[in-house]
Amino acid sequence: MKVGHPMDRSSVWIAGIGAVSGAGSDVASTLETFRGGHANPAATLPFKSSINCPTFQVDAELPILPAALNQSRSLRLTMKVVRQAMVEADISAFGRNIRVGVCIGTTVASQLNSIPFYDAYRREGNPPLEPVREYLHANLAQAIAELLGVTGPRMTIVNACSSGTDAIGVAANWIRAGLCDLAIAGGADELNRVAMAGFWSLGVMSSRPCAPFDRDRDGLNLGEGAGILLLESDDHAQKRSRHHEMEIAGFGAACDGHHLTAPHPEGRGLDAAIRTALSQAGVTPGKIAFVNVHGTATLENDRAEGKVLGRIFDSRVPLVATKGYTGHTLGAAGGLEAVFTVMGLRDGWIPGSAGFQNQAEDIPLAPVQNQTKISGDFALSTSLAFGGNNAALVIRRGR
Repeated sequence: MKVGHPMDRSSVWIAGIGAVSGAGSDVASTLETFRGGHANPAATLPFKSSINCPTFQVDAELPILPAALNQSRSLRLTMKVVRQAMVEADISAFGRNIRVGVCIGTTVASQLNSIPFYDAYRREGNPPLEPVREYLHANLAQAIAELLGVTGPRMTIVNACSSGTDAIGVAANWIRAGLCDLAIAGGADELNRVAMAGFWSLGVMSSRPCAPFDRDRDGLNLGEGAGILLLESDDHAQKRSRHHEMEIAGFGAACDGHHLTAPHPEGRGLDAAIRTALSQAGVTPGKIAFVNVHGTATLENDRAEGKVLGRIFDSRVPLVATKGYTGHTLGAAGGLEAVFTVMGLRDGWIPGSAGFQNQAEDIPLAPVQNQTKISGDFALSTSLAFGGNNAALVIRRGR
């Protein structure tokens, strides 16, 4: 199954962006990290665990939320970057007559992550239900809508590691369909013991800084963060006398259903998602200025993704792998990497891919090792996820 074609081709402009991750507390500090070209994973975990692996942690002040709301770290990360995007868009508050949608991708924030609850259940069979009540109030999109007082469509997408990209694609189609004037879209996730134990049990975590697409890659590092795009319809931008430079030109999603956790060996679903996104954008592969790859640094993911990119793109297209700066932020990854793609198109350069040193024999293309100038108006960001889910965004530099 694949999706991506809108009702029409009305523009969906990117009015503002926001990012927080292990690479920086905002867009400016992230750019400085990218210019430096060095990853900075933490050697110790923010919680008690017998697992000893590097992680990418957010070292930034997070907003304090009203007492009535769930105080999850994922929600606080999201709210921090929503405010960043609003500032860039020159929006201090949303008026009552503005239709604002909220679409947020996540994984950890929608899991019941209470280990004491599970422990009590195993020991007693009838644990206190307060963790369940907190879980039921952990809907990121609903909470953001309440905090900002907006009443447009809202959706929290939990589709593993493609969630952030899926959220942006869904929100873009809301705007094209006339359902809202603005949309807050992206992804957020926090580090958590339950998720860490799950990835450790799969045997896909590395005990050293990750090396996406590298010959010697041996697994991922987990990270946390949030990446948000504030999307705006053309009509609403004109009413505000705003002239935006970047737009969501295409979105594709496809599920090949190959395996619960492993990608299809030939990347069948990713291939379909990319081609759908390119078709919706009305652009050929040769017009793509660069690709921001999913690049988890696991053996199978990078191999499958590399095969697909080798089939679709000329060997001259620059690739950048950014998880060497952020770790794998799960539901936040697509949101963050969409922001990074906007940054690359806007500023005319992409960073060297932290962790990459040697081209792998099983991957036909290699990511850039050094800061690289790029030219062109289109860029692609890809996401692969458990369950065979795949998503791709084409971002265009417009007027």
